[in-house]
Amino acid sequence: MQQLTPEGQHLVADLANRHGFSADAVTHMLIAVRNGNGSMAQFSHPEFGGGGQWMQGGMIMVGDMFNNMLKGRVDALCNELSGILARQPGLLQTGSFQSQSQGGSGYQTQTAGGYPGQSSLFVPDPATHWWPAELGSPNATGAQNNVKYAYFANARRLAVEAGGECWVYDTLDHQIGGFSQQQGGSSSITFTSQYGTVSLAHLPIVSRGRSPR
Repeated sequence: MQQLTPEGQHLVADLANRHGFSADAVTHMLIAVRNGNGSMAQFSHPEFGGGGQWMQGGMIMVGDMFNNMLKGRVDALCNELSGILARQPGLLQTGSFQSQSQGGSGYQTQTAGGYPGQSSLFVPDPATHWWPAELGSPNATGAQNNVKYAYFANARRLAVEAGGECWVYDTLDHQIGGFSQQQGGSSSITFTSQYGTVSLAHLPIVSRGRSPR
């Protein structure tokens, strides 16, 4: 479980006091709602009646299915957590991003938004914050095989991690909408922008160094 900052711990204690749950239960639900991008949660905790689900808009299921009072308390907690997370920059996915695959095979993921981004509630996880800190929270992140990338639209920067090294590129005036990788290695990455499909090799390199850990 990701660790909370002192501010996050204070928030959890306040919510636990007001909603009548333990700090452990509230922390569990905080992470569940965050993992559901603020609009849903899958949880499993004794104080919530075991396993259950919540969706924004009133759908709530708990293990103690006939306990309507518990359902109401869980719904109230989840709704408040959803609002808190929405006010935290970089935690929830926003916008749209296209995922592409050209040739070859392998593991690939792409996520719009900065999730899991930097927040005053959570201690940053080095494994998911491998780019230089001064770049802030990315608009999109992705990974394929052993290559990771993070796109920072406002800063006009693209960070790519391959072989333990972090390369930062200037994206110039490209408005990037998706990435693909044909084979292993960062040099095979292409992206789509208003100019069509462009090779990563056409972007100027800003910096190169070991990934921060």
